[in-house]
Amino acid sequence: MAKKREDRGKEKKSGVVTECNLDGDYISPIQSFRDLNTKNVVSLVTHSRYAQSLIILTIFGLLLRFYNLGLNSLWLDEASTNTFAIMSIPDIWKATAGGEFNPPLFYWLEHLMLVFGNNEFTLRFIPALLGVLTIPLIYFAGKEFMDRNVGIIAAAAFAFSPFLIYYSQEARAYSMMLFFVAFALVFYFKALKTNDLKNWALFGILSALAFWSHFYAFVIIASLILYALFLQVENFRKNLQNIKMIALSIVVFVVLCFPLILLAIQLFATRTSSAPAFGIQGLGIISETFRELSGFSDIPMFLLLILFIIGIIQAFLIDKKKGIFLVTLTVLTFVISFILSYKMPMVPRYLIFFNTIFFLGVAASYGIFYRLINNRGVVYGFMALLIIISAPTLATYYSGYSKDDWRGFSSQMQKITQSGDLVIVVPGYIYQPLNYYYSNTSDKTFEFGADTGKDLERINNGRGNSTAYFVVTGDISAANPDGDAIAWLKEHTKSLGQNTGIYLFVSA
Repeated sequence: MAKKREDRGKEKKSGVVTECNLDGDYISPIQSFRDLNTKNVVSLVTHSRYAQSLIILTIFGLLLRFYNLGLNSLWLDEASTNTFAIMSIPDIWKATAGGEFNPPLFYWLEHLMLVFGNNEFTLRFIPALLGVLTIPLIYFAGKEFMDRNVGIIAAAAFAFSPFLIYYSQEARAYSMMLFFVAFALVFYFKALKTNDLKNWALFGILSALAFWSHFYAFVIIASLILYALFLQVENFRKNLQNIKMIALSIVVFVVLCFPLILLAIQLFATRTSSAPAFGIQGLGIISETFRELSGFSDIPMFLLLILFIIGIIQAFLIDKKKGIFLVTLTVLTFVISFILSYKMPMVPRYLIFFNTIFFLGVAASYGIFYRLINNRGVVYGFMALLIIISAPTLATYYSGYSKDDWRGFSSQMQKITQSGDLVIVVPGYIYQPLNYYYSNTSDKTFEFGADTGKDLERINNGRGNSTAYFVVTGDISAANPDGDAIAWLKEHTKSLGQNTGIYLFVSA
């Protein structure tokens, strides 16, 4: 009896949380892939609270990501995805090599999806599906990082995160990058424990796929490698084997990404040759990223930041290395982003991978509360809290359009334009979402693009007696930072109103 008290005292003093087990005395019969069979799976699903919770969370995550998937019109970036997806496989690579600052993997998959039709649902299907599959992956990542409770709480955060749901319903590569980063983390944490060839190799392969999804994945990949090397500093001279395994993952990554790395360097040099025309600079990128990751709201942000800090403290109490991991990944992510924000466009969605670190830290905070309350209901309480703070934003999100309504706008355009009218898109590249829904050929109008006041003046001088309609979005501020296009519109047109973020003007 005295021995048990002594052991509990040691556990409490060291900060280790060993008592909180939602499964009680039940031990999973599945310890490896070799244990996968119908009997063991049924046993796990019927007896394990973790398995049951994960299944429920994944189902809810699926419903939230596929509900009204095709409701919103494609906005500019999604229409750009369609522009590349309809190209051939070789032409997509040529487009990337020609200056498109996004890797081709996502476009290749979208190209293959077009066999099922070209519509909003089809284009968003892959991001939505990968968004769902990321939920169980973050559970396993949390389990490997700390314990099953951290995993299941992080899974709840992922399932109901408004930020992650939004980008799971967007035909862009952000959800794919997050999927491969979360997948890579599972084997990364395993590799840190076992230092075996298989786990380091799988980490390298999945990291490469993340980089082929989005160039900015390199930030977290490099940060993970640096942390792994940091852990081996003390043993560098004593045991080179550990360094060799890490080096293997680097070699695997470089080999799989070699042509893309060369291309990325060229594109990066071009992208940073001038000041960014849009995005957030300096400390703003840090605060706005936390705000958006927390559900686009200030109050949840402050609450989750407090839990994140508590989680870091808890990680230090359990294992100093785990605390250092959370701090290192956070600092490196935002220091690099802070610096790059002055060189290239930077927006929070590029940092979607940081959800893994952020929510693992938030989930880790449960341990301190568990020691205070000593009730495993704390884990369920954490999951409920994460759902509750997401609910208001989700209610708003599903109640109307969250993207520019190009579908509705195009329908309005067809009603007011007449044969021979001019349709001028400002800036010129917004023809992509407009033309996905609007056809100037069937409408018998003439379409032009304009980026500057001079472009507008030239087109206007040649229109004769035809009526000119000007389709304008806020993107003109980035395309024409001098502002002469907006000045010209104010002087020579009158407003016909707006639909979401799309403005329509007519020649005076």
